[in-house]
Amino acid sequence: MKRPFVTKEQLTKIAKKYPTPFYIYDENGIRENAERVKQAFAWNRGYREYFAVKATPNPYILEIMKGEGFGTDCSSYTELMLANTVGFSGRTNDIMFSSNETPDADFLLARKLGAIINLDDFTHIDILNRLCGIPETICCRYNPGGVFKASNEIMDNPGDSKYGFTRSQLFEGFRRLQQLGARHFGIHAFLASNTTGNEYYPILAKQLFSLAVSLHRQTGAHIDFINLSGGIGVAYKPEQKPADILTIGRQVQQAYNEILVPEGMGDIAIFTEMGRFMLGPYGCLVATAIREKHIYKEYIGLDACAANLMRPAMYGAYHHVTVSGKEDWPCDHKYDIVGGLCENNDKFAIDRMLPKIDMGDFIIIHDAGAHGHSMGYNYNGRLRSAELLLKADGSVKLIRRAETPADYFATLDYPGLPKR
Repeated sequence: MKRPFVTKEQLTKIAKKYPTPFYIYDENGIRENAERVKQAFAWNRGYREYFAVKATPNPYILEIMKGEGFGTDCSSYTELMLANTVGFSGRTNDIMFSSNETPDADFLLARKLGAIINLDDFTHIDILNRLCGIPETICCRYNPGGVFKASNEIMDNPGDSKYGFTRSQLFEGFRRLQQLGARHFGIHAFLASNTTGNEYYPILAKQLFSLAVSLHRQTGAHIDFINLSGGIGVAYKPEQKPADILTIGRQVQQAYNEILVPEGMGDIAIFTEMGRFMLGPYGCLVATAIREKHIYKEYIGLDACAANLMRPAMYGAYHHVTVSGKEDWPCDHKYDIVGGLCENNDKFAIDRMLPKIDMGDFIIIHDAGAHGHSMGYNYNGRLRSAELLLKADGSVKLIRRAETPADYFATLDYPGLPKR
């Protein structure tokens, strides 16, 4: 059983001011999790988490991350703008820029802001050099190919991924970058997504630590940092055991001491770029049951739809559902929980056993704090919802208003359409 961080009494009060659907984030939960992450890697003097902006691109969320001493992982021009506006500075290595098929303008802005640029491809070396020169500190993304396994179980398939340098390209790339003036290097890799066991980071760390040793021996390059990126996931289902970040940190430390320290490379900083792990469990989508339908199945229709949370429709992803105020009721009714898009995959839950749902009930969709609102869209003319922050003192702050029809029509210059 997953327990929401917000009660029916709270939602009733909130919804009077901010109608559903809306996202709400738990500041206390976010900060407590941030402290656990820092504790897990406190053994590494240079450790830093670079929050993946793409997961929850809201300046008020970024302010929390900044207050915890974290940096930002940006992947686009607008994410760089957002990080810069909140006060993340390249001068203090606050920004990592990890992009692919990168437009010139994005490279130029990243360079202007002093971001640590993480090159995704060998060809990008000369492109970056032509545009704005190679900075003294540079990072390269590694793709080992093949499949990524843990305990003989395939976790993901890097060989099918569009990202990163091959091993031979990485060695050649480091030499080329040295010729162009680079003096300090980072290695980055993202080889599996949403892992809930404790094996992923330690196995990845061993690969990257060994790679760093080889790169240093063969090219003489000084490796400043190794970026494990993201990949630590969320236990979306109640029966799943969540990843233990403290255990993960200890196992990465063990690999660090076994591989890097004997090579005199014990000054390498460890970076992470977690989005889902940092925010996923600490945000939920709150909707209201507005329609019911009794045909071949029992349907409950919400005032939210896949345009608000697309993961179930796009990936078939599971998100736990709570009927607010009925957490302890028996789950003796089988429903499909659906939205109003003209698409049959617009379903938040299929054949889900839940308490009896009455019209007007608040429906809480859990673990939507990352890759939730940020993946929203306007198909069928649906408008994106508000975002709220449940602050540490129990108050609620509107951190993004809901869209209006005027927002939807804002890019159209046509007489008669509403304008703000």
